[in-house]
Amino acid sequence: MPKRCDWVTDNKEYKEYHDKEWGRPLYNDQKLFELLCLEGAQAGLSWLTVLKKRESYREAFDNFNPCKISVYNEEKIQTLLKNTNIIRNKLKIRSVVSNAQAYLKITGSGRSFSEYLWQFVGGQPIQNTWSDSSEVPSQTGRSQQMSKQLKKDGFKFVGPTICYAFMQASGMVNDHIRDCFCYEAVKNEKEAR
Repeated sequence: MPKRCDWVTDNKEYKEYHDKEWGRPLYNDQKLFELLCLEGAQAGLSWLTVLKKRESYREAFDNFNPCKISVYNEEKIQTLLKNTNIIRNKLKIRSVVSNAQAYLKITGSGRSFSEYLWQFVGGQPIQNTWSDSSEVPSQTGRSQQMSKQLKKDGFKFVGPTICYAFMQASGMVNDHIRDCFCYEAVKNEKEAR
């Protein structure tokens, strides 16, 4: 059986997420937007809770299309608040709309969302060398910087801990522990931009 990061449970979906997605460099604007919104939805909960609801989120939020989400009205928000397949937190749901509007301001200025986010790590994944998950920080100076800028630009649910979890998940930092079977693969991987 392959050695995984010690935060991974026996849940099949969680294992698959760890093995195929977590920490792999992500440059697609819309996928980055989705991940940022889902990381915000996770605040105070486990990632597995959000992961199990991810498909329902995609369905409820028009596949995280920022153009569609940015014009959600109160009626649509009330419908989302009644949707038992997503996390029905009013502030979290409204944050997705705010985030879509902020996303469109950034991309409307001629800059890709990917460039905007990856600037916080100099455009390249940071390769950490943790031997145990207990060494991994919950936030860093870079995630604090990202959080500050995102908030300034109108994003919600983007505190420094959420930003660091986002950086880990999107491959901006490789926080697989060194003896995890994904560590080297992720270290050597470059997603097509």
